Amino acid sequence: MKKNTDQNEPIVNSYTEGYNELTQIVRDIELGETSVDELALKVERAKFLVAYLRSKLQKTEEDVNQILKALGE
Repeated sequence: MKKNTDQNEPIVNSYTEGYNELTQIVRDIELGETSVDELALKVERAKFLVAYLRSKLQKTEEDVNQILKALGE
């Protein structure tokens, strides 16, 4: 997996990829499949993914609103 040098986090290539990774992290934690040693790393990665997904959703909403506005003109 490629690293994002700005944030020292692996790059997320798409919303779906990020969502699936976040879902897997949550599932692993809920099922107790995460060791104490890995927990902090997984929570930090989940935090990064939530921010990324939120940003993608906000950008998409802005794009859709711009398209709708252009159609209404």
